[in-house]
Amino acid sequence: MCGIVGYIGFKKASEVLLKGLSYLEYRGYDSSGVALMTKGKIEIFKAPGKLNNLREVLLKEQNICNKSTSGIGHIRWATHGLPTELNAHPHTCNCGSLVVVHNGIIENYKELKNELEKYGCEFKSQTDTEVAAHLIAHEFSKCKDLMAATTNAVKKIQGAYAFCVMHKTMPDKIIVARKNAPLIIGVGEGENFIASDIPAIIEYTKKAIYLNDNQVAEIKKDSIRITDLEGNLLENKVEFLPFEPVALSKMGYKHYMLKEIHEQSDVARNVLQGKLTNSKSEIVLEDVKLTPKELKNIKRIQIIACGTSLHAGLVGKYILEKFAKIPTDVEASSEYIYRDTISDENTLTIGISQSGETADTITAIKQVREKGSHVLIITNRPDSTMARLADSLLPVNAGIEVSVAATKSYMAQLLSLYLLTLYLVQITNPESVKDKEIVSLKQEMLELPNKIEAVTNNTKAIKETAKKYSSFKDFIFIARGINFPTALEGALKLKEISYINATGYSAGELKHGPIAMLDETMPVLAILNKGCVYDKVMSNCEEAKARQAKLIGVTNFIDRKSKDLFDDILTIPDISDTLSPALNIVVLQLLAYYIAEYLGKDVDQPRNLAKSVTVE
Repeated sequence: MCGIVGYIGFKKASEVLLKGLSYLEYRGYDSSGVALMTKGKIEIFKAPGKLNNLREVLLKEQNICNKSTSGIGHIRWATHGLPTELNAHPHTCNCGSLVVVHNGIIENYKELKNELEKYGCEFKSQTDTEVAAHLIAHEFSKCKDLMAATTNAVKKIQGAYAFCVMHKTMPDKIIVARKNAPLIIGVGEGENFIASDIPAIIEYTKKAIYLNDNQVAEIKKDSIRITDLEGNLLENKVEFLPFEPVALSKMGYKHYMLKEIHEQSDVARNVLQGKLTNSKSEIVLEDVKLTPKELKNIKRIQIIACGTSLHAGLVGKYILEKFAKIPTDVEASSEYIYRDTISDENTLTIGISQSGETADTITAIKQVREKGSHVLIITNRPDSTMARLADSLLPVNAGIEVSVAATKSYMAQLLSLYLLTLYLVQITNPESVKDKEIVSLKQEMLELPNKIEAVTNNTKAIKETAKKYSSFKDFIFIARGINFPTALEGALKLKEISYINATGYSAGELKHGPIAMLDETMPVLAILNKGCVYDKVMSNCEEAKARQAKLIGVTNFIDRKSKDLFDDILTIPDISDTLSPALNIVVLQLLAYYIAEYLGKDVDQPRNLAKSVTVE
């Protein structure tokens, strides 16, 4: 989950690397470092903690920085070893001639380390990456060719990696290699760039080459050469990058998270654009390749995802079973890949990931493909690894999401699952476009952006509630039916950015154990919309109130009983129970945000987290 950058050209390398790393902080911020190529020498600078610490180090070394026009950089999410300066990348061989940055995990690093120690290699850090530096240097001592040495080394490495490698005797090149970790090469004029993700280079170029698994590249300022692990020369497939630099601006908001919450109305419009034009029209999903014949043979749907995407998948289960009438299972990717699973050509597998680079989900998708399942990917990144593995694709069009805590990408995933459900129904039952319930749902989806704006433009009550409850150490979120996943996601948002212990429960399960925790120190937030489970959730709220818990209600329906029961009520515009998760979550996102802000937390970069989880 680390971020790597590289640059070779005519600009001041330290500035390019620092700016690139600043756009990759969502991938980790435990430590950072750069290696700068100077005349006959590689200078390395590292710092633990946030990137600003490294920036301060480099400010004191301008004499060196001004001389370098090539280098590599790294920002770390710690896996092996503490987040210290010693464990920070870049890592070198014994003599310091060769330097490496790495994103991924080397699974056989202990075996490789034992072997390398026999050759006299001495290890200084606790990381797995240092093994790669020594291994590539050992191979280089035999062939004196940096690209061949890197190729020979990665053949011995098991796990996931994206490497950038430099050697002081070859100052005109950077070698990169990739397997199961993202890496792109930005193509410029008289300069070239390397990065884990587009934001790091979009300011400089809109042309890029996506390096594939088991490929190695030699990058010079005016040329790029790519080979496979057997040394066969491969074609440079240059693609146009879809993003604009303005997407990385806060646009006047205090935090990216707040900006991205407010962007959700436009995100909803973007998701629907071109796919749903009016309540009686058909859904158009051009990249979903399921035919009516294939759909008739689908006996089961399985949704595989992690974190926030998993919660979106749980909402998807409710609507797929309600409308498409297909049994649907939802499972965390990290659990799915380590048990005996059932999947075949009669199974539709839906993988959901904001980044499209989630390692556990990628592994799961590869497993089900081998069993013949049709793979449909819902992702915010149509340029990602998962998108390239897909039989069908549903890009969510949320734009770059900078804040580590997902908000607008979740909204986009939700609406994409609604669109997909209605599309599947439409294929299997063309007459369904006239069904009153489906027509009504489509109309509500078209009206949703305005209702989201009604919530984001009226936050006074949410702010007051956030301030009132910001001192509490624990929280419980409850709901039933289609909003149970909303309770899980609301609790996740609160714990992610405020570090308050928050847990989501099915409201009916409250009395089966969790009720033991209730007293005046435990707020209970209940999501209850007018519908078939409203009265049941109200009964569960009564049970909580009887234990002296503070009660917060998020609802579209207020009566005298509600006013008497709840300590605080947060309202949403009128909406059906079926589509209500898309409005309820906006309230919960804002509540979490304002609580974290009152507590003075680092909202966009909460501790210990990374946005793109590229290790299993």
